[in-house]
Amino acid sequence: MAVDVETLHGDDDLHAASALFRAAMVGLPPLPPQSDHLSEPGRTLGARIDGRLVGTADSYTSWLVVPGGARLPHAAVTHVGVLPTHTRRGVLTAVLRRQLDDIAARGEAVATLRASEGSIYERFGYGVASSFARLDLLRGRARLRDTVPQSGPVRFVEPADAWKLFPQIYATAAVSWTGAIDRSEFWWKGKERTAADPIYTVIHGPVGAEDGFARYRPLDTANWFTSRDRTIVVDDLVATTPQAYLGLIRHLLSVDLVDKVTFAFAPVDAPLRHLFTDERAVHVAGVYDETWLRLVDVPAALAGRTYRDEPPVTIEVDDAIRTTNSGRYRISGDGVTAVDDPADVTVDVTTLGAIYLGGSTWRQLAFAGRVLEHRAGAIDAADNLFATPALPFSGTFF
Repeated sequence: MAVDVETLHGDDDLHAASALFRAAMVGLPPLPPQSDHLSEPGRTLGARIDGRLVGTADSYTSWLVVPGGARLPHAAVTHVGVLPTHTRRGVLTAVLRRQLDDIAARGEAVATLRASEGSIYERFGYGVASSFARLDLLRGRARLRDTVPQSGPVRFVEPADAWKLFPQIYATAAVSWTGAIDRSEFWWKGKERTAADPIYTVIHGPVGAEDGFARYRPLDTANWFTSRDRTIVVDDLVATTPQAYLGLIRHLLSVDLVDKVTFAFAPVDAPLRHLFTDERAVHVAGVYDETWLRLVDVPAALAGRTYRDEPPVTIEVDDAIRTTNSGRYRISGDGVTAVDDPADVTVDVTTLGAIYLGGSTWRQLAFAGRVLEHRAGAIDAADNLFATPALPFSGTFF
């Protein structure tokens, strides 16, 4: 059967695509009221067989912060699904290949997504480029070290006001850590409509110069006053300065009637435990894949990030889907050049995506047989070039 892929425009088709996605995911809550218009116009794809909508994929116009601080044009891919009655018929392949063509035509050098399954997206060139940690902070053991610097003011804002202030802060403050992405108006609308209740929202910094915010909620409110494990979950914490991070942590520690603070999404190398006299106050409850990254335009993506001032390495890239990306690139601290020279290492585009932000090293992936070394010492040289001061982290789920 032929799979026909098209861009969806009408409200009926967009609503049908949203319902289809939820049917494919199985475990999502029902479609929220007024859920139409949460997709960016012109970016929702639909796949049909015999005229019936059986698959979909969506994306948002965005930017991605890469090593060195540049913001590259980026597609945030989301809402990918195929009806369970039509899987393994080439529907997903048709949709995602068409989407890559559309993303390339828009001039977006990279695409990222959050994967519901870990075995699907590598074959389309997406590699795991960053991870996140779930952290539990035991408030009773959490005494700040005397050396921890002071921070600025934190104030509560009503949730209705927060959904206006948070996007302003995110858009105007220095969101500059590697792996961060833009949050579109459609992302904010979706979060507002699905936020848990009760919810508490705080902002760090003086009025007009805010540089961070947090959103948190209590668990098990029915037994709140008798529980021995009263927990608040921080669903979103954005700190664009060290002062904002410390101020928001101090606030969370000051909330009475709380035994545990759970950070749903935190950097794997977060500095949190180092703040306390007993570092065991912070427990890593789990580490999970976060950013799946696809280099859509390999030359532009490689040229968009920076490298350390180390001897050059020539890498050969193999991209079976977007074959124009395949080639050899000489990389040095001065930049990237397409060359015909013999390759020092060979890598496929999926593996390069996993390395690109610094979330994995060349040596780690060579250990798994995913990098071929043609010149002795080339893998170590590549790691020296690509090294970053911190692990990448997005903190934005979509």
